[in-house]
Formats: sequence, C-alpha cells, structure tokens
Amino acid sequence: MSLWRRIAELIKGPRDPFDCEGEDCPPGHRVDDADFAMALIGLGAKMAKADGQVTRDEVAAFAQVFRAPPGFEEPLRRAFDLAKQTTLGFDGYARRLAKRFRHHPDVLENVLDGLFHIAKADGRVTADEEDYLSRVADIFGFQSLEFERIKVAHLGAPEDDPWALLGVERGADLETVKRAWRKAASQNHPDKLIARGAPPEMQRIADAKMSAINAAYREIEARLAGVGA
Repeated sequence: MSLWRRIAELIKGPRDPFDCEGEDCPPGHRVDDADFAMALIGLGAKMAKADGQVTRDEVAAFAQVFRAPPGFEEPLRRAFDLAKQTTLGFDGYARRLAKRFRHHPDVLENVLDGLFHIAKADGRVTADEEDYLSRVADIFGFQSLEFERIKVAHLGAPEDDPWALLGVERGADLETVKRAWRKAASQNHPDKLIARGAPPEMQRIADAKMSAINAAYREIEARLAGVGA
C-alpha cells in the first residue's frame, strides 16, 4: 500500500490520528509510515500557523510539499485542519520524527526543507517562523552551524560567505570543506527523494539546494586555490 493511501486510511479511521504519543499509545503500537506522515502533516500545519495566521500561499505550499494522489485531497485537508486545532504542540511531532529517523539525518533535513518552503510561501520568513524552524532543528539534533547551513540554502547567504552553505567555519582548510561538501551532497541528493516517492515540488527544492551546495564548494575551492597561488 502506498504511503499516501495509508495516510488517507488512517485519517478516515475512527481514531484521532493525533491522539497517540509515548505512553499514551495502545499496546503494540509502533511508529510506522502512517504515523510518520501524520507527524509531518502536524509540523507543516504548525509551521503555517507559527506567525499567528495561515495564509492561502502557505496552504498552497503545504499542498505542494504533502501532495496527495487524486481522490485523497479531502482527507489530507481534514488532517491539516485537525493538526491546527489540536492542543498537542509541534515539539511532540518533532520528537516523534527525531526518534524514528535518528540514524537518517538526511530524512530530517528533507523535513526541514519542506517546512522552509511553507515558511517562505508568503514572500517572507518572520522572526516567529525562524524561531519555530530553529527549535524543530534543535529537536532533530542539528547543531547551530548545521541549521545555519540549511537556512541559508533557502534564504540565501551573503555573497562573501559560501562557507555558511556548507556548514563550516571561515578559514577551514580544503580537506575539511571537501568533507562537508560530500556530507551535504549525500544528505541532499535528489535521487533519495525520488526513491521515497516525494512530490515534484520537493524534488525541485532538492535540485536547487544541490546546485547551491555545489556552487558554494566551487567558490571556496577557487578562493583557497587563489590564496595558495
């Protein structure tokens, strides 16, 4: 059964898909793909509401990132609305995902990519939205330099700071930069998203991010070569 079909079946079921966490879960319950998707929807809904209001652009961006197949749009919309109304905070969703994918930081970074896409949808990222993203990243286990790298990949960095996009300190040697580039490239390769069946918008986000990562590496490489000449 496809991931989105499992989501839809969960949403249409008698149980509130957001009412189970930790010790409150029934015996034998495990965090499966449907729970993963419901946590994603919850985080996306909270992201859209992080600055106090949910705009049409943010709703449209959510639909691009969490695109359901034909016939499942209505269950997805209901799940989104439910996530906005529930008293469960975003940190519960984030912890659920962090636990499930603690050995797969690339998946968690993809989640942050989707949240940034929603945050940018209305043309700006507010301080409240950036704070939300930073707190989610912290729960996911990303250090400050790693979060800065992810942020500048979406919001841009000063032209004189390609290091930020690779998550390395200024002055790092070429070997350190190369390791950071390889790690970032591995975690953000679009083929991984394609293999997971991600919607086209997420694949486009990954393509743009990979281009920025590669450009930052080439820029630093050229600068270091100039220094050594």
